[in-house]
Amino acid sequence: MALNIKKLLVSQPKPASEKSPYFDIAEKYGVEIHYPLRRQRQMCIRDRKYGVEIDFRPFIKVEPLSSKEFRQQRISVLDHTAVIFTARTAIDHFFHLCEELRVAIPETMKYFCMTEAIAVYLQKYIVYRKRKIFYGQTGKADDLVTVIAKHAKEKYLVPVSDVHKDDLFALLDAKKINYTKAVMFRTVSNDFAKDEKFDYDMLVFFSPSGISSLLKNFPDFKQDDIKIGCFGPTTAKAVKDAGLRLDVEAPTVEAPSMTAALDLYLKKQQDGKK
Repeated sequence: MALNIKKLLVSQPKPASEKSPYFDIAEKYGVEIHYPLRRQRQMCIRDRKYGVEIDFRPFIKVEPLSSKEFRQQRISVLDHTAVIFTARTAIDHFFHLCEELRVAIPETMKYFCMTEAIAVYLQKYIVYRKRKIFYGQTGKADDLVTVIAKHAKEKYLVPVSDVHKDDLFALLDAKKINYTKAVMFRTVSNDFAKDEKFDYDMLVFFSPSGISSLLKNFPDFKQDDIKIGCFGPTTAKAVKDAGLRLDVEAPTVEAPSMTAALDLYLKKQQDGKK
């Protein structure tokens, strides 16, 4: 049975590797994958039986704060002895801003990262030394804070976006950790061009900011038959709070990832199920 979904928009950058599960879906359902922002289309299928297209188009983007904007927070990087990184984006903006401020980071600075992958990314900017780089084992905030608590005498700087979760800071407060929250970048809407087509049968979101961007770009947006999928409870809440219908949700027991949820949905469509 032919799929009702002909064109699908994923509000994320294109996959960095062809090992992405999205490519598995492409192979499985005859999906055509587009990268509209690069003005080129790359086909990743051998069978176009169902004619479904997937576009990767971020609804939000990250911009750095200027040195002038950062100075308004009256934060001195060199007043701190350690930095906490929750993402590679934070690493990039921290070192770029320090360069703009002409702040020389001392070799004694310690770094605490949410995951090993984030810690390894530090090699882009510094010499990787185990004695000054630490990370959590599970990727969860409470695990990282357990590591941080063993170095309670440090004074921590935490680079964040203007839009961020407070889970980590609640855990740091509970352990009486001395830290400073430093906004170094901002999350903004990645606006659509006036002549950019918006003719999708399904939209997939990964953050409440994506929903906000949709409504900003299309204030008169009417969902009608357009399906909406999302990842995470906060994004699901944002969809419902906006008065929109949520059709596909992850994670669930059956679908721990967004790609797994899409796979299940497309399979049901293919089998003629609702």
